[in-house]
Amino acid sequence: MRLLTIKLVVCLLIGGLLPGCANSRDIQNLAYVTALGVDFENGEYRTYVQVLNFSNIARSENTSLGQKVPIWIGMGHGETLALSLADTNETSQFPLFWGHLKAVVLSENLMKRGGKETYATLNRHYEIRYNVLVFGTKEKMEDILTQKSLFNLSPLDTIMFTGVQNRTQSPYVIASYGNRLIANMNEPGNSLYIPSISINRHTWLEEKAGRGMFEMNGAYFFDKGRVVNWMSLDELKGLRWATEKISKTTLQVPLEEGHIGAIQFEHPRMRVIPKVQSNGDVKFDLKVTAKGTVRDSDNATIAVMEKKAEQAIQSEIQKTYKVGIAKHCDPFKLEETLYRQHPRLFHQLTKGGFFFLNEHSLGRVQVTVKITSTGKYKEIVK
Repeated sequence: MRLLTIKLVVCLLIGGLLPGCANSRDIQNLAYVTALGVDFENGEYRTYVQVLNFSNIARSENTSLGQKVPIWIGMGHGETLALSLADTNETSQFPLFWGHLKAVVLSENLMKRGGKETYATLNRHYEIRYNVLVFGTKEKMEDILTQKSLFNLSPLDTIMFTGVQNRTQSPYVIASYGNRLIANMNEPGNSLYIPSISINRHTWLEEKAGRGMFEMNGAYFFDKGRVVNWMSLDELKGLRWATEKISKTTLQVPLEEGHIGAIQFEHPRMRVIPKVQSNGDVKFDLKVTAKGTVRDSDNATIAVMEKKAEQAIQSEIQKTYKVGIAKHCDPFKLEETLYRQHPRLFHQLTKGGFFFLNEHSLGRVQVTVKITSTGKYKEIVK
């Protein structure tokens, strides 16, 4: 009994010395950062911190659809990114919590200067995770960070936060996570790109008033951490046939006498085959396989649809490649393939940062299309 009493007293004494939760804050007394915009202007960094009130955007039975959700943006500036973020902290009435940061948007000015300092500063913060979506933009940061979704839902319900591919969007570029960008930034032969996000102000109306919605309108291509050039969504049409992650993409198929068909493809595959020539140059053959479902045939046969689709895909790839080399971009990652298979030749061709791809580097583009279904309409195969 005496021994038990001594143990109890010791436990009480030790418990009194343990630190408690006196310094912790209640969750309602924190400002939750959900998105960050970074710009560089007049020799200093400008940061835009988006803060949302989770009590207004939480989903529940009492949630009123269409109720306006207030969005707060804190702005700061400084000679470095860290000082700019600290400038915002000085006027925040609540401590900023960065554990819910899900998207980072970079301006063109910042990307032209180089984004390595941005990545280094953000990744030093112990609250920020690696799986943060990263975008570039030509828009004003205030417009991007105050953009809402359909029915006045919060920005958390937009593609800037979900990164998913909606059926209503042209899925030529895929959202990139920060950890993959960091891994590929200094990788030799890797043509790194960041999707560019913009606001489409012409598609949606709320009654008669126009309402902007996010769209990915192109991509910025990088080399050694600095932006090389930008390619628009239309210029990147051929990229979709090299992106297996694409869940659905629809191709307009030109038929005879001005008629047009449509095929919806899923998860196309592209294989890049570098072939070293006798003079030391390299040609890249591309092999594409794509399976799809007929959406509109205009009474054309399956065989004709497949042949016309193969020609259309081949044309898209060649056009994207041609625009890419004119802008010193490598959307199909041909240089990376050469680096993986012939590293010595790759270092020889790219010595001094030389961009060796030209209009003659693209060899044969072989496309194989297989129509696997005609949809609910059971079309007769002729």
